[in-house]
Amino acid sequence: MVELSALSEADAEIVAAQLGRPVRGAVAVAWRCPCGKPGVVATSPRLEDGTPFPTTYYLTCSRASSACSTLEANSVMVELGQRLADEPELAAAYVAAHEAYLADRAALGEVPELDGISAGGMPTRVKCLHALLGHALAAGPGVNPIGDEVVARIGEFWRRPCLADHE
Repeated sequence: MVELSALSEADAEIVAAQLGRPVRGAVAVAWRCPCGKPGVVATSPRLEDGTPFPTTYYLTCSRASSACSTLEANSVMVELGQRLADEPELAAAYVAAHEAYLADRAALGEVPELDGISAGGMPTRVKCLHALLGHALAAGPGVNPIGDEVVARIGEFWRRPCLADHE
């Protein structure tokens, strides 16, 4: 299980500024930027209104999100999906990432509607780099190989503080 830290009111305000809206279902900070701000939040598998929510690790850092969008616009998902088809070891590691994601979500609560569903296209395809990056940042290197690839491709997006006006 990923180490989580409590989501304070100050964290929730920063996340709302990052997203441009109030955060929904966040229960903890799953990854902090080196500048100290939340960059990934862990969300409840069921939102306050009862809606199932499969994205356990929600990427909130606007710089990281923008970098993922750029990769997606440049067909990186297609490339990585092809690698899953061509590289059995990568595919097996991606299945393990899917299982780790499911275990982490189960620790936050059981939602039968989400049984077997993780995020980002796991375990067989690459659908959302944002979700995969969120998982990789929260879990750390070596857990999600596609997320780790995204981390490597976007580089040190945190070098400048993400929200200078919230320091």
